Amino acid sequence: MEFIGIQAQKRRNNFFSGLQLCLFPVMLIAVVWVISLVLFNQNDSLFVTYFSVPIILCFIFAWFVIAFFFHNQMIQFATGAEPLERSGNKRVYNLLENLCISQGMSMPKLYIINDDSLNAFASGINKANYSITVSKGMLEKLSDEELEGVMAHELTHIMNNDVRLLIISIVFVGFFSFISEIVFRIIGNGSFRSRDDDRNSNTGVVLLVAVVVTSVAYFLSILLKFGISRNREYIADASAAEMTKKPQALANALRKVSQDPLIEAVQMRDVAQLFIEHPQPSSLRSSWDNLFSTHPPIEKRIELLEQFV
Repeated sequence: MEFIGIQAQKRRNNFFSGLQLCLFPVMLIAVVWVISLVLFNQNDSLFVTYFSVPIILCFIFAWFVIAFFFHNQMIQFATGAEPLERSGNKRVYNLLENLCISQGMSMPKLYIINDDSLNAFASGINKANYSITVSKGMLEKLSDEELEGVMAHELTHIMNNDVRLLIISIVFVGFFSFISEIVFRIIGNGSFRSRDDDRNSNTGVVLLVAVVVTSVAYFLSILLKFGISRNREYIADASAAEMTKKPQALANALRKVSQDPLIEAVQMRDVAQLFIEHPQPSSLRSSWDNLFSTHPPIEKRIELLEQFV
């Protein structure tokens, strides 16, 4: 694997973040135009789309404002994470604080998931809300060096702006999933009728629109996953190894994580992208799922880390 420096990775992630923000209104307007074509003639559909643009842009702005200010609370709710108190967890605070001092960066907030499995993730959009969340199993089952390696891995995601890119991706894809859900509910309720009330024709057209909308959402999710790239995990592993000078410690930590990554509280697939390893049992990981996974095989990551030794 070709090594990409921290600054190069930052620039690439910033580019993808900007691309996502530009694609969001463009794709949403395109979906509105397709739906209006079904309901009206071509001239009317352009008219409706034109006057819908300001409303759409205001809605997008409101959507991202909510996501910007409340994404951490949403993620905490989705994962069951709670603040990790410093008084009773000086060990993990000292490890993270020393790493932050060595990198000249502010210390992110710490959260814990009350689960005996092993997993962790970083989140946040700016310095004010950067955070690292670890499971209780991480604190109980990892040695100091192994836990330090995990913390360094998550700090690298923050330094590279990986977390900002992932948060925007989750908001972006989640919105189109929401639209798809609405379309299918309308079809399921049978409450959608065309202007000429031709039921047979209308059903076929509506199904076509539903397919278009859901296909767009799915295509975007795939595009964003590959845009984020599996390389970000390899880069975070390599940077953590350089930061701590203990690649074997992180390899050992990942080996323990691979044995029990399942966080039962995590039900949302999009949120699962944030974790150091996808939190699901290995028995459910099909070859098809791995094809579109944002995480490379953990065995390969361990193998590469052990080459540092």
